[in-house]
Amino acid sequence: MLQTLQKAARALTLFTPANPEWSVGEMAKALELPKSSVSELLSSLAEQGLLRRVGTGRYRLGWRLLELGQTLLKTTEFRDEARAVMQEMVAAWGETMHLAVLEAGTVVYLEKLRGQQGLQVELSGIGVRLPAHCSGVGKVLLAHQPWSEVLRVVGDEQLYPFTPNTITSLDALAAELTRVRQQGYAYDLEEVSIGLCCVAAPIRNYEGQVIAAVSFSAPTHRFRTHRDQYTRAIVEGAQRISERLGYYGGTSACKPIKSKSPSSVPAI
Repeated sequence: MLQTLQKAARALTLFTPANPEWSVGEMAKALELPKSSVSELLSSLAEQGLLRRVGTGRYRLGWRLLELGQTLLKTTEFRDEARAVMQEMVAAWGETMHLAVLEAGTVVYLEKLRGQQGLQVELSGIGVRLPAHCSGVGKVLLAHQPWSEVLRVVGDEQLYPFTPNTITSLDALAAELTRVRQQGYAYDLEEVSIGLCCVAAPIRNYEGQVIAAVSFSAPTHRFRTHRDQYTRAIVEGAQRISERLGYYGGTSACKPIKSKSPSSVPAI
C-alpha cells in the first residue's frame, strides 16, 4: 500500500504548467516503471477524480484536486487569521498584500489582496508558485531554514535572474538571508519585476516557528517614498498575525535601512 501511495504521489508531481498532460508511455518512462503498472495506476487515480482522461492513454489533473485545494485553503487556520489583519492593512494603506508559505523549496501564495491604489502584480496569485530566492516572502521563509536546507532547495538549481537585480549567486544569497534574519524583514527591490518593490516579514506560530510570510507590494516610485513606513507596518502586521496564533515572543527587530538618496531603490 505504501509503495502504491508513493508511486501515486510521484505521478501527480509530474504534472506542471509546462507539462500538464502525460501519456501512459511518457509517465512510465519518467517514473521508470512498467507501462502496465503505470496504466493501472493512472486509471485508478482517474476513477477517484484525481486525474481525468483526455484521450486514449492520456491524462491531465482532475477537478477533485481543485476541490481538495479549496478545502485546504478554507481549513488552514492561520490563513483566516492573516486575512483579517491583511484586510485592515489594505484598507489603511491601499497597497497589494500577499500571504505565502514555503513548500518543496518554492513559494506558494495562499492569499492576495489588492487595495484601491494597489499595483496589479501579474506573477502572483492564490496557488501560484515562484522560486524563493527572488521575492521578499521567499527570502523571509528561506532565512529561517537551516543553510543545509537552503542548499538542498537551491544548491543544484540555477538562481534564475528574473531581472538584473535578482540574486544569482549562493554567496550573495547567504549574505542576504543573514541580513534578513538580523533585521526581521526582507526587501524585494525590483528583483522579480522591474517597477515593483516589496517588503515582507515572518509569521510565527505559538511555538515561535516561522510558518508563513506576509508582504506589501508597491510600485517603485511609491515604495521609494514610503519605504520605512511600509517596513514598520508590515513587521507590526506580521506580529499581530503571530499573536493571533498564540505567539507572544515580542516584536521582531525592525531597523529600516535609511536610504541616503532615492537612488538606493532602483528607479522605474
